[in-house]
Amino acid sequence: MKILEKTYQHRRDFRADMICEHCGHIEKDVRGYDDTNFHHNVIPAIPCPKCGKVSGQITSEPDQPDWVVM
Repeated sequence: MKILEKTYQHRRDFRADMICEHCGHIEKDVRGYDDTNFHHNVIPAIPCPKCGKVSGQITSEPDQPDWVVM
C-alpha cells in the first residue's frame, strides 16, 4: 500500500487514503503517524485487504524531519 492522499493531519497524526500498487484497491481513512519509522517500515508492510500483497518499497517520506536542529 502507498499513500494516495492525506485527508487529515494534526501534528504527527494523520489519516490518508491508500492505494495498493498491485490491484489498485483504495483503502480510505487509514490512520498513521508522520515519522520516518512509519513511512519506511510500517507503510511498506501493510498488506492489501483485497489481494493480500505488500509493497515492500518505501513510497513516502514524513512531512517534517524527525530531528530539527535549532
